[in-house]
Amino acid sequence: MTAPAAPGGAAPLAVVHPGPEVLAQAAAARLLLRVLDVQSVRAPVHLVLTGGTVGIRTLAAVADSPLRDAVDWTQVHLWWGDERFLADGDPDRNETQARDALVGSLVARSGLPEAHVHAMPALGAVVDGRSVDTPEESAAAYAAELARHAGGPDDAGEPGDAPDGPPVPRFDVLLLGMGPDGHVASLFPGHVALGATGATVGVHGSPKPPPERVSLTFGAIGRAREVWVVAAGAEKSGPAAAALAGAPVTEVPAAGARGTARTLWLLDAAAASTAG
Repeated sequence: MTAPAAPGGAAPLAVVHPGPEVLAQAAAARLLLRVLDVQSVRAPVHLVLTGGTVGIRTLAAVADSPLRDAVDWTQVHLWWGDERFLADGDPDRNETQARDALVGSLVARSGLPEAHVHAMPALGAVVDGRSVDTPEESAAAYAAELARHAGGPDDAGEPGDAPDGPPVPRFDVLLLGMGPDGHVASLFPGHVALGATGATVGVHGSPKPPPERVSLTFGAIGRAREVWVVAAGAEKSGPAAAALAGAPVTEVPAAGARGTARTLWLLDAAAASTAG
């Protein structure tokens, strides 16, 4: 396995909320306010969504927030940090859960163009006339879609920025969950995908089912202006503390998830209980 590069970017800052419900509500409000702030200076806005219990609960809180209607959703693009390589509509796909929680209503009632919803190709999807039958084919198709939206005027750097990396949009906020083993996206401890280059990687042998997945790489994650890791539960406290302390990425992948301008850890009290 090629070791991932040492994390650069902004040093992490942790914000702690009392419990998972408050965490989801606060993360949703923070996300909507960030989108509004970005829209005051540039467009479009590029957001990367995550799955998991708290991630989907956060999206549902966005759907219920009165701030939702203040956003110009016609100028927002939605992406995903990883996906389970399953058939379209499978209830275990992050896209399916996100559509049920938020994305479907944004398309139907808030003006979000369907063309701005950039899901990772599912098993059996047809892209450019060809069936997507492997995680690698899905990853390659997604890398091409990312590249088509890279390099626009909204990709301009900021002071102190480190713009090197694969051709992807300059994500304004990239949301990540974290597993109890410290994984983020579908980048697991000790897994060969940790050292992948390019924007995306096909994952086989995931220790968490299903075994086949598609994920952004650390190179793509590191292009985001802001990376937010959202985690709740006592089982996350150990890896959260280790990541915040700068553990090796091969052991705690979450330690390598950093934004160029900001790295924010949004935790509930249980997940922060050993984070110091």
